[in-house]
Amino acid sequence: MQQILIQQIREAKKLSLKDAFDLLDKFTVSHLINTNNWPEYEYKPKVRFKIGYAGNKILLKYIVTENYIKAKETRTNGEVYKDSCVEFFISFDGRNYYNFEFNCIGTKHVGYGPGRNKRKPVPVKLVEMMETESSLGYESFEEKKGNFNWEIMIRIPSETFAYDEIDSFHRIRATANFYKCGDETSKPHFLSWNPIETENPDFHRPEDFGKVKFE
Repeated sequence: MQQILIQQIREAKKLSLKDAFDLLDKFTVSHLINTNNWPEYEYKPKVRFKIGYAGNKILLKYIVTENYIKAKETRTNGEVYKDSCVEFFISFDGRNYYNFEFNCIGTKHVGYGPGRNKRKPVPVKLVEMMETESSLGYESFEEKKGNFNWEIMIRIPSETFAYDEIDSFHRIRATANFYKCGDETSKPHFLSWNPIETENPDFHRPEDFGKVKFE
């Protein structure tokens, strides 16, 4: 089982998104999303992420290299997983978990519950409290083929965890997984940070989350 110590970056509390992520790059290491749990989906983009926190906000950055990019979904809590998508699932109680999903132009989706078929959306006004900045901009586009390198920065305030009372992430222990997918791209793929033990692609597996500890 994979484990991450999520570092606290105190200086980033009141900084702009860009300045906060300059500190994230300086003080944290990269983690790979490179586990291909289902070999029949052989396409494997190169993906890594960095994560830290400042007070009551999580700082999360994905760095992606892939040959097909697509960004059609623009609705908050829409079907972003069909596009070029990165995801972050986290559980604080070992049963219920949040699924944070972002397509490559920063469109957001957040749900909560104990399993794939028992999700409830986090209210849009709370989802919109998150800040995102993508190197691909914010305008939707049809699929493009080529050699693409893109990054997305995400700042998640504690208010987005609508069904838990979190004032600070200091010393919180949780379980989590990090993903890259593109369900309706020309090369569907389903990569994870921590391995998943199912016959078919399924990210909604809290039993296969790795461990995370906030410093």
